[in-house]
Amino acid sequence: MNKIGLIAGNGLFPLEFARAAKAQGLEVVVAAHEGETSPEIEKIADAVTWIKVGQLGKLIKIFKDHGVSDVLMAGGIKKTRLFSGALPDLRGAALLAKMLHKKDDSLLRAVAAELESEGITVRESTLFLDSILAPVGVITRRKPSKGEWKDIEFGWQMAKEIGRLDIGQTVVVKDQAVLAVEAIEGTDEAIRRGGRLCSEGAVVVKICKPAQDLRFDLPAAGTQTVRSMLEVKAVCLAVEARKTIILEREQVIREADAAGISIVGVQDKNFATTDERGKYT
Repeated sequence: MNKIGLIAGNGLFPLEFARAAKAQGLEVVVAAHEGETSPEIEKIADAVTWIKVGQLGKLIKIFKDHGVSDVLMAGGIKKTRLFSGALPDLRGAALLAKMLHKKDDSLLRAVAAELESEGITVRESTLFLDSILAPVGVITRRKPSKGEWKDIEFGWQMAKEIGRLDIGQTVVVKDQAVLAVEAIEGTDEAIRRGGRLCSEGAVVVKICKPAQDLRFDLPAAGTQTVRSMLEVKAVCLAVEARKTIILEREQVIREADAAGISIVGVQDKNFATTDERGKYT
């Protein structure tokens, strides 16, 4: 493989991948989404073509024209663009018309299937980037309190249920009560919405969906996650270890430490038992 295609969404993830692929000596060909992808991608990639959300036929043509046989998806697309701002081409419109519902995983799997029907393999989204996955354990100076561990365990169970239903990946909880469930608005808005419902002390739990396709839509956290928590005085972020991307980790840790926020990577729903918890602290 001497070149790789990148279907780029928003955030830092596409930029991180493009840099990593270039460091591997690969030519990087990007299909970037208008209004989503950072223009910075043009300074890193070898070829960038801008498309609108839903232009599936154009997306496929970009990679075929450049002789790309392996691609990956990095970065999200605001799902609200399905209702405003999308301009599907004939192939994109035909795909949407065939779908019974528009759950995240269903949409992404359908797009992947269309690409693979054209001989384009969709690779795992963390290709070359294992180092940015959340480790097991507490990564900040502050550790979760006993009460926060109870909220993490409770939130983990709730998050896995909404993930199973493909609603979202994040819940905001306090005192074993759900304050907010992430849906179409995304993680940051869910944090703000939930955090405003208590004076302070909310716990945010972000997981990988039980049936997650690791080729796309892995949960991610970054500096904006910490800043959203700070806005509403949330105190703890628990993410699924080795299945959650942490972007700009050093900066995330610095900002979390300055705000007194605890960040911990956990692996399964048993982490908060008395015996298991010690492994994470």
